Amino acid sequence: MEKLRLRSNQKIERVSTIFKRDEFEKFDWKVRLMGMKGARGIGKTTLFLQHLKATHGFSEKAIYLSLDDVYFTENKLVDVIKQFYREGGLYLYLDEVHKYPNWAIEVKNIYDTYPDMQVFFTGSSMLDIQKSKADLSRRAIIFSMQGLSFRQFLALKYQIQIPTYTLADILENANEIIQSIGADFKPYPYFKEYLQQGYYPFFAEGVDWYADRVEAMMRVVIESDFLQLHNIDVRNIRRIYQLLLVVATSPPFKPNIQKMSKRIDIERNTLLKYIYHLQNADVLTLLRSPRKGITLMQKPDKIYLENTNLLYAIAPQQFDIGMVRETFVINQLKAAHDIHYAEKGGDVLVDEKYVFEIGGQSKKGKQIAKLDNAYIIADNWDFKTANKIPIWLIGLLY
Repeated sequence: MEKLRLRSNQKIERVSTIFKRDEFEKFDWKVRLMGMKGARGIGKTTLFLQHLKATHGFSEKAIYLSLDDVYFTENKLVDVIKQFYREGGLYLYLDEVHKYPNWAIEVKNIYDTYPDMQVFFTGSSMLDIQKSKADLSRRAIIFSMQGLSFRQFLALKYQIQIPTYTLADILENANEIIQSIGADFKPYPYFKEYLQQGYYPFFAEGVDWYADRVEAMMRVVIESDFLQLHNIDVRNIRRIYQLLLVVATSPPFKPNIQKMSKRIDIERNTLLKYIYHLQNADVLTLLRSPRKGITLMQKPDKIYLENTNLLYAIAPQQFDIGMVRETFVINQLKAAHDIHYAEKGGDVLVDEKYVFEIGGQSKKGKQIAKLDNAYIIADNWDFKTANKIPIWLIGLLY
């Protein structure tokens, strides 16, 4: 217990609290059992430690435990918590729970055994509480996290403070928002930087090896988390990377699953299963018609990488600029909106209300000319004119 306490205090001491993401205030830290899930590298651990430091400091009533620690290969979590509680512990922060066998059962037992203890945990975006053997779905409040928005990137790297705006604000009052930020703010140099190396907060540690770190992180997700949680045939790992390269180097397209399965040399149903799991792993984003359900064997209408930094890391010289633009808009929107494939024109249907056509400054929007609530989201565009909105404004949603 003493070693675990020392490691916890070292983590607390090292974490910086200078910049806190908006989620720090948005998440409900008062519930007895709170889970946070999201992709690797987006800052879940930092947020946890910041909350612990700000709320409890080095109090012995609180402890941070990473369940991928070698200590837990030979020691049970419930035994550690029994000792922790005996010594006055009441606030438990568990990181990387998906790395610990039967974590859900032990967390449930802790929750039931110590009614005055608060338990917070983080896990992979692939974590499915509904399918856990223990019934945590009735007990736990689960929050999902994405990487940094364009707005958060500006705040963290350049200390440029811009408030969040609703989608309705941006569509209706785009020019007023731009004017309120100030004439000195030139968004596009920052925007281009964000697309390449602004989604994962570890850019603050240096950008020279940023793309390598993104690629290495993705390999851990696929070759470790993915295999562990979905029992994937290790012989198909190479084919998964082939799939990601196909997506990264193609313009936005409606996938022909039969052709893709032949190109990648993998059986069709297996390919669909992998695509579905890659979405849950926050490696891919899938668009479907709002009339279609989300099922394992349901063919998506469009496939994207989850964020633009993945595009630049996987295919730095081969990506399609149209794919970059659509990936950015869809990524920023999905944090707080329902996104679907737009069947009647446009690239994306938002909340079954708005249709967006996404492109460069010359985009005319013929496909959406006869649609209500339809907008062009344009790159390298400075002000709203008619229904044409600068693309970077979508990065102010969260």
